[in-house]
Amino acid sequence: MLHKPSVLDWIRIGLFVAGIVCVLTGLLPAAQGEGNLRRIAPLLLFLGSVIVLAKLARQAQVFDVIAARMAIVGRGNYLALFLFCVAFASLTTMFLNLDTTAVLLTPVMLALAPKARIAALPLAMTTLWLANTASLLLPVSNLTNLLAADRVTLAAPAFAARMWLPQLAAVVVTMFFLWAFYWRRGERGVDRYVPPPPLKFDQPRQRILFGVAGAACLLFILAIPFVHDQIGYSAAAAALIVVIAFFIFDREKLRLNLFPWQLLVFVTGLFLVVPTLSRYGLAEVMTALIGTDHNGIGSYRAAVAGAGLSNVLNNLPAYTAGEAVVPAANNDQLLALLIGTNVGPIVTPWASLATLLCLESCRDHGLRVPLRKFMFTGLGLAIVALALSVGALLLIR
Repeated sequence: MLHKPSVLDWIRIGLFVAGIVCVLTGLLPAAQGEGNLRRIAPLLLFLGSVIVLAKLARQAQVFDVIAARMAIVGRGNYLALFLFCVAFASLTTMFLNLDTTAVLLTPVMLALAPKARIAALPLAMTTLWLANTASLLLPVSNLTNLLAADRVTLAAPAFAARMWLPQLAAVVVTMFFLWAFYWRRGERGVDRYVPPPPLKFDQPRQRILFGVAGAACLLFILAIPFVHDQIGYSAAAAALIVVIAFFIFDREKLRLNLFPWQLLVFVTGLFLVVPTLSRYGLAEVMTALIGTDHNGIGSYRAAVAGAGLSNVLNNLPAYTAGEAVVPAANNDQLLALLIGTNVGPIVTPWASLATLLCLESCRDHGLRVPLRKFMFTGLGLAIVALALSVGALLLIR
């Protein structure tokens, strides 16, 4: 059963329709539109498959079991829980995509909060920030990474070799800001939390689905260094394994809303509308902002321009518009732009899809995120994380 489209869904549909109109009216040449769609087709396969995989893993309680186990192992100690949550959110973002963290991990953590009497806001901000700032390491971590890896022809191991130090810098800075502004004793309000009871499976089929879904996620992660540009097929195969298991043991969970049509429609529309705007003035604006210098200054300009435009519009159009004007030989500048559009979109609520999805989960759970504090702490984190991450990129060029 499909849910009634929300306002955000209608915006996505409108963007898709606008993209089709751009092609039909000739504002975007048909050949260019077709080329863009051919380029993103493997990305859409990956994105759709990994979201289905993650949603079914959530139905099999894979994420719930891990979250509950973290809280139990932490034994009421907030510092231990903080380190576990950072690791969980970071690894989920790096290996299963930032949208998995936003769509699935955020509600799991918010559901855990009342069970263990844990302050909910620190948990929410951990997933919200790390869904963005921990998305640099691998091509699968973010849709923009897949685009950048394709542009600079780097497979997953080579991409990670360029981005591990920028990723480390971004996560360490994020940890500092999380603890200082959301997790320390004066912010969370209590000294200790109550460890929740472990999750138990009452039926054998629940244990089977948990095992199959967990194994499929693990196999997908282990395949990442080896599949190169076939990552979409790897994700589809992992998702298919879990779909078959649910078809056998719990087919009622196989509903149409597992398929992330909203995200696919949004991305498709975006890659038709943004190239059209680039033909009619956006490219000149981005060139003026980013420049064409391949040195350190050019890299910082690209990062700042990407982060700034992300917080004004959204990080996907910011990256695609910036990528179109970065010279083909300027790999450092392109990766700096990537850092800006991945790490930077944490200041405004609409800056990235992951941020929007995390905030939607907070509203669904009745958690109020103070907007002023959200924006000012996000601005501080974005500035420091960008400065250090781009510096790390240039250090290991």
